[in-house]
This record gives sequence, structure tokens and C-alpha cells, in this order.
Amino acid sequence: MNPYHIFKVVPLSVLQMLARFVAWVIIKIPSLSIMRTIQINMALITHTLSEQQKRALTKDIIYHQCLTSIESIKSWAMPPEWSIAQIRDVHNKDILLEGLANPNGMLAIVPHLGTWEMMNAWLNQFGAPTIMYKPVDGKFANEFILQGRARLNATLVPTDGSGVKAVFKTLKQGGFSIVLPDHVPEPSGGVVVPFFGIKTLTSTLASKLASKTKCALVGLSCIRRTDGRGFDIYCYKLDDPALYDRNAEVATHALNQAMERMITDNYSHYMWGYRRFKRIPNLGNPYRKDKETLAAFIQSHHSNVSSRSASDINDSVRNNNVKIDNVKNDSTVKSDNTKFGNH
Repeated sequence: MNPYHIFKVVPLSVLQMLARFVAWVIIKIPSLSIMRTIQINMALITHTLSEQQKRALTKDIIYHQCLTSIESIKSWAMPPEWSIAQIRDVHNKDILLEGLANPNGMLAIVPHLGTWEMMNAWLNQFGAPTIMYKPVDGKFANEFILQGRARLNATLVPTDGSGVKAVFKTLKQGGFSIVLPDHVPEPSGGVVVPFFGIKTLTSTLASKLASKTKCALVGLSCIRRTDGRGFDIYCYKLDDPALYDRNAEVATHALNQAMERMITDNYSHYMWGYRRFKRIPNLGNPYRKDKETLAAFIQSHHSNVSSRSASDINDSVRNNNVKIDNVKNDSTVKSDNTKFGNH
């Protein structure tokens, strides 16, 4: 028996309590890899925040990432109907329906924002999407995830040339697919464009599919409700003409900007524990640099470049009276009063 099936019988509320405890432990051990990754990401893109604000924000991100992880595992263990029942409100659903009706197909842009796995079952109600899947490490974990996704209507294809062709065919036939466009690609599959003001290697897959098929692009996120009772889905209309530009750098930059707007709405729900900036020109992998080298790069970069994204983050703190310096325990995160921005 797969040991992951234990998650089927443990209530979500108990799992979330466990996730908060794990987050508390992680926060107490600043030497952990995930803590260092988040701290480096915050140093790179939130230079306008104070050190106290950065520390509080890092704590908030840790809590949300731990909750998202445990909620995703629970969604894989349960039947699709369970996940669908967790969805309370869908904001701007008409945007999604309009995209699905596009004769050129629809590509759902789903960054690592919120509990996107919980949203999969809900989204599969609207058809049979073609989704690329890369096996995860570990036999039991891979079998568990595949079993969970096999319950959906989706057709899983590999993350290689054959998978890209399958997605392309689906869009040409008026179907839809889902892409997580904020993975760090191999150099051959990306271009260097800004993401939150930092030039870094970015995947061109979604942009190339959009350019070739003229499909509708719809941004989607699944965010934990502030009252703790389920999740809300947010739909974003991505219709900037630059998203369809034949120039991969232009289109990919436009897509990064679209994702920035989605992320800034719920900033601490983004998976900042991911090493998104590990391929930066003239620096390399910041997660492997010493403090002095990294500090010198950040100072040089921000003294020469006005980072609009970082300013937006700082403005959202001021405009929404977000007192992230008061995030000292999980009760603040439970009510999610530190959400950046309003819909």
C-alpha cells in the first residue's frame, strides 16, 4: 500500500494544523535551505522594504507554502468531487468561459500561486485538457500523484517535444491546456527577460504556443480564503497584444509582467521557496553565491535600474496598511490579513 494514502483519512483541518507547526519549526531554523532561498528572493526583488518587513514577509510566505504543500497532497488523495467542494467563489468566471469558447483554444496560465492543485479538479469540469507532466522523484510519490491526476479528465503528456506537439494539437482543435510558465527552463527553452525587475532565464513555451495558435490566454489562481473556509478562484484576462508577439523576448517579457500582476495581488501566497532566479546573467546562480557577492550585485543592480515591481510591492504595503511587521505567529496567517492587494 502506498503510504501517501494516509492523507485520505486525515481531515484537512488536522493537516493544516500540522503544516502550521512545520512552518513554525522552519522559521526557527534560519539555516534551512528553504529559508535561505526565500530570503535571497526577497533580497533580490523587495529592496525597498525594511529588514523587519522582509523578515515578517518571509515568515508569512513559509506558512502559506507549508499549507499549500499539505493541501495539494490532500487533493491528490481525495476524489475530484472533494476538491471541487472546497471551491467557494469564482471571481470573473466570465473571463474563463470566454476563453474556453475561443475557437483557437485556450491556454490557462497558472503560476505557482496559491493551491493550484486544488483548482485542477474544478477546471477539469469544463473539458479534457492536455497537460504536460514530469515524473517526480520517488516511486511512491510519483505513483500517488499520477493516481490522483488520473481521476481527472486530463490527458497527461511528457515534458518533451511529443508533449508540446500534443498541446499544440489540442489548441488547434479548440481545446484547452494548462501551463505553469514560471519554471526555470533549460537554456535552449528560454530567454532572459525581467521578472520582478531581475533579468533571468524564462520559459518561452507558453508564448510560442500563443503566437502560433492565437489561443485565448487566461490567468488562474486558487487562493486560500481569509476566513479559512475553502478557496477562491481568480480569473485574469490576459489580452495584451505583446503576449502574441513573434519575438520570443517581447512575448515572454509581457507574460512575466502579467504574472507579476497576478502574484502581487496575493504576494505571500506565491511559492517563493522556489529558486526562480538561478540563471541570472553576470551573476549566475545567486543561491550559491556568498553574501558579499550577492549584496554587491543587488546594490549595483538597484542603483542602475528602477524596479517597478519592487515599488509596487512597497506601495501595496503602504496603501493597504499592511502591518507585516506584526506577523509573529500563525494566528495572523490563519486569518491571512497580510494579503497584498485587493481584487
